[in-house]
Amino acid sequence: MDSRTTRFRIPLAADLLLAALLLVLAMAGIAGLFQPPSGFYALLSALGLSTGACVWRHWPADADFGWANRVTLTRGVLVISLVSLAPFLGSSLSGNSLWLFVSLCVIALILDGVDGKVARSTGTETGFGARFDMELDALFILGLCLAALALERAGIWVLGLGLMRYGFVAAGKIWPFINGPLPDSFRRKTVCVWQLVTLMVAVAPITPDALAFWSLLLALVLLCYSFVTDIRGLYLRS
Repeated sequence: MDSRTTRFRIPLAADLLLAALLLVLAMAGIAGLFQPPSGFYALLSALGLSTGACVWRHWPADADFGWANRVTLTRGVLVISLVSLAPFLGSSLSGNSLWLFVSLCVIALILDGVDGKVARSTGTETGFGARFDMELDALFILGLCLAALALERAGIWVLGLGLMRYGFVAAGKIWPFINGPLPDSFRRKTVCVWQLVTLMVAVAPITPDALAFWSLLLALVLLCYSFVTDIRGLYLRS
């Protein structure tokens, strides 16, 4: 390896320390804007520590983290903050505060495409980066489900939108064929986009309760169909 590459490599500990500082700043900002209960701080700390531990465990110690992964890690700070706040929104939240929450969610969604572009432009695409990005997406979706539930836009069934992927991963521990590779699918991507857009619209203050309810229910039906289709395909190819 080129000595210059080694000399200017940023230690992973420095990246994680910076992310921790950003998370503290985000926590302070949310505390001032939303006045969340103590449960918010506990959840944010747990998610932050577990995310940092997973990154530390799975990233090779002798490789630079890369700018694409740093973008993902920065987005992770925002996602973790929003997910930690989501269960405590409550139907009594003022319209301006809720609009701020939705605006931050939109920013997190926009940043979702930045890390991939950085990775492609710098030739630093990795399996770790793709998995890191996917896990943050799953956590973000679960957070939006919690927000919809806290705002009483849907019943507890809405958590199925966020928990189904985790159930899919857990099922792979029991039935190994589920761990097989999935080909690219326009249907899967479309359902994922519909799921995210529906959740974002559902938590917006101007969305009628009936529209939020029925659109979320349709999203759950489509997601169930997509997962059943994938599981059936994996089983037939096993």
